[in-house]
Amino acid sequence: MSDKNKDIIYMSRCIEIANKAKGRTHPNPNVGCIIVYNKKIISEGYSSNHGGPHAEVNAINNVKDKELLKSSTLYVTLEPCSHFGKTPPCCRLITKYKIPKVVIGACDISSKVNGKGINHLKKHNTNVVVGVLETRCKELHKTFLHFNKNKKPYVILKWAETKDLFMSPEFKNDTKPFWISCKESRQLVHKWRSEEHSILVGHNTVIADDPILNVRDFSGNNPIRIVIDKENKLKKSYKIFNTESKTIVINKKIINFSLNNSNEICKFLYKKNIQSVIIEGGKKTLEDFINSENWDEARIFKSKTLLKNGLKAPEIFGKVISKTKIGIDKLTIMKPL
Repeated sequence: MSDKNKDIIYMSRCIEIANKAKGRTHPNPNVGCIIVYNKKIISEGYSSNHGGPHAEVNAINNVKDKELLKSSTLYVTLEPCSHFGKTPPCCRLITKYKIPKVVIGACDISSKVNGKGINHLKKHNTNVVVGVLETRCKELHKTFLHFNKNKKPYVILKWAETKDLFMSPEFKNDTKPFWISCKESRQLVHKWRSEEHSILVGHNTVIADDPILNVRDFSGNNPIRIVIDKENKLKKSYKIFNTESKTIVINKKIINFSLNNSNEICKFLYKKNIQSVIIEGGKKTLEDFINSENWDEARIFKSKTLLKNGLKAPEIFGKVISKTKIGIDKLTIMKPL
């Protein structure tokens, strides 16, 4: 087997284990790392929760006989960090143990790294290979890379609509949610919530549905909850203000509502170092982001339900990435043209 094919196999494993940390490392990326000695994987590691050791540190620490590192290759999905933060620089730990070869999936474009990790390794005579399974590694780290490149969070729009394109009844008599999507779709949404940094709704959605916006149907971290409440009128008795997760209220003291709401919200979230956000409604909030082209992905469930009248679902135009069946629903994922 060629070295190139071996690198692809080992990097695939890095990506696989990196997903074990998805949603648990914000605002750090969920990185995967393995160490190979004599054609065998002798250690694996992925990013700890924010503030804990990085993937490379965990992988190196798992090797009992550190002498093996001098003849090993380290594979990692993202360029090793080069700065002091809550943990020391990973690139220095790699050169401390004289690991002779490092294979990197994608470069870290954040201002704190941006090639500095690679340069440090090369200056210490490390053989560095960059770009193995780069597209897949960039997809793995898409929210982190997008945030650092575009200076705003990765925005995911999500809603469910009926077969006749309604997203809710015109009137409801209580605050119980009106479910359009099936049980399997709702569980998938909770998985998505566990993977992203935050989730956002408008104050009308809070009043109408009294949502919790947690991940009760899936095992994982709850996202930061963000609610738009211009006049700060929402009562603290709503479930969104419970202690299960942090809640941020965006009111007129925080952003200028006379300007483009979605732009101002994205600027605010960037300042808060919030790297991704799921926009779950309602219609006006979704359309604010659609109309100003402030979205990076749309996930739309279509059910077999017919409402005949009610609140029309938003219209959106983009490139269809995939269409899949979830339970009895159809899920379409789109990206901007």
